[in-house]
Amino acid sequence: MIPGAELREMIEADWPQVAAIWAEGIATGQATFETEPPSWDVFAATRRPEGRFVVEHEGDVVGWAALAPVSSRDCYAGVAENSVYVAAAARGLGIGTELMRALVAAAAEAGIWTIQTSVFPENTASLALHERVGFRVVGRRERIAELDGVWRDTLFLELRLP
Repeated sequence: MIPGAELREMIEADWPQVAAIWAEGIATGQATFETEPPSWDVFAATRRPEGRFVVEHEGDVVGWAALAPVSSRDCYAGVAENSVYVAAAARGLGIGTELMRALVAAAAEAGIWTIQTSVFPENTASLALHERVGFRVVGRRERIAELDGVWRDTLFLELRLP
């Protein structure tokens, strides 16, 4: 990771920078089906309270990660979906790996037994990041949703925790 960078819990004051990083990811067309970042209130209401992290360097947020519940059903209480984004200028510096390791540790501590995510097959950097921390591809979801008028596939990944 970048010397002098700090991994810490995300707070509301981070939101403008977090949303800007998310918007960079959206602009690539390879990160998400979302077309714009939500408001802080929507984000906070749809993410688990544990496992919200940022990496800050010289006063700027350069990456973030969070966990979201996958269902309101009790039987899935230990299953979460992860998101991880790194600012374009900070990619390839180990920030994503640091965020993912913190996310996995927080998930385990919170009693989560499975973290899952969907990644576009073309997003090789995200696939490599997830595999580096132990995720495995469990399937391909063909034409699962449309983005900008194009039906897209995703790879479904999961990490099982003890």
